Amino acid sequence: MNDIPWIDAAGAAMWALVERYTGRVGYKGGVKASGLNDDPAVIDCSGWTARLLSAGMAAANREAGRPVFSSEEQAAVHTWSDRLIENLERRSGVILTGGHITVAGLPPYATIGLQQGGGAWAKNHPRPRGITHVVQVVHRPGDHAPYVSEAQGMTKPYGLRLTPLAEWIEQTRDDLKPDKAWAVTPFAGSGFDCR
Repeated sequence: MNDIPWIDAAGAAMWALVERYTGRVGYKGGVKASGLNDDPAVIDCSGWTARLLSAGMAAANREAGRPVFSSEEQAAVHTWSDRLIENLERRSGVILTGGHITVAGLPPYATIGLQQGGGAWAKNHPRPRGITHVVQVVHRPGDHAPYVSEAQGMTKPYGLRLTPLAEWIEQTRDDLKPDKAWAVTPFAGSGFDCR
């Protein structure tokens, strides 16, 4: 997918988690990666995205044999959805908005934040963009087909789910407006060509 060996290791680590947990984990707001150990297992959207990105960053560091991602960069993904997008934008210096979120326009492994409401709980932190949901683009090893992995609590099926990227974009079209959706690449700035 790219000429940097660690990006394939990062992608494979994320895909392994997707295969392990998709369809087996429910959704519960405010629950992060520790919820994967609960019975029944639960997690929220930012907890799941952070778990995927953490696994990818750790795999990249192992494959490269050096710290491609610092401990501070890894820690910055463990936050709520709006701040996660903000932290990744600050790191990469690039953000896409609404109408630019297309199959062809997204960088590989994009993290996408959306305004999807949420009620009173959405006011728990300052949210400059109002982002209340975050999803992660992953790629199936072998053919590198893009999918969206997400923990969803607002629409069925609830919990961890996996959707082909083109299908997810079509289903989410009404939310992909310039003032309602943003995409960043978590691996930009580390020698990875994110275009």
